[in-house]
Amino acid sequence: MALVTPLSADHDPETRELAEFFNETLGFCPNSVLTMQRRPAISKAFINLNKAVMANEGRVTSALKRMIAWVSSNATGCRYCQAHAIRAAERYGAEQEQLDNIWEYKTHPAFSDAERIALDFSLAASVIPNAVDDNIKKELYKYWDEGEIVEMLGVISLFGYLNRWNDSMGTMVEEGAIESGEQYLGKHGWEKGKHV
Repeated sequence: MALVTPLSADHDPETRELAEFFNETLGFCPNSVLTMQRRPAISKAFINLNKAVMANEGRVTSALKRMIAWVSSNATGCRYCQAHAIRAAERYGAEQEQLDNIWEYKTHPAFSDAERIALDFSLAASVIPNAVDDNIKKELYKYWDEGEIVEMLGVISLFGYLNRWNDSMGTMVEEGAIESGEQYLGKHGWEKGKHV
C-alpha cells in the first residue's frame, strides 16, 4: 500500500498541463507525479527536469536513455521504475530483441559496444558505493563525447531520485507499466512487489 495517496490528475492545473509529456512517454500520468503534486512546486520542478534530461542533444537516443534508466532502476531494485523504464524504451523505439534481452545486455548481440558501455556506466553509477572508475571513463570516451556522458548521467541521476521516491512511497504501479513489466521483465522474476 502506498505511503501517500496520489491526487487526481486535475488537482493542479499547471502540473496537469506539464504532465501531458508523460502521455507520450508512458501513455498515462505516473502516480509518482500525482503524489508529488501535493507540493506542486516539486511536481512542476520534477517534470521540467525530466523533460530536460530526456531531451536528445547528441547521439544518446531516447530508447537508449530509457534502457539506461532500466539498468539504474534494476541496480537499485525499484520495480515501479523498472516497469516504467522498459515501457518507455518500448514506446521510444528500442529494438524488440533489446527489450527481450535487456538482462543480457553485456553479452547479447542486439547491443553494440557503445550501448554496452553506456549501460555499464549506468550500473556503475547506480550502485553504492559508486563504481565509476578510470576503466569506465576510458571506455566511455571511446564512443561518447562529454555532452553525451552528461546526458547519460542526467538520466542515471534522475532515476536515482525516482528510485528512492517510488520505492519509499510504495507508489502503485499503473496497468500499462504492469503489462510492459510482465512482458519484458517477468521471465526474470519481475513482479509488482510493494507497488500494488
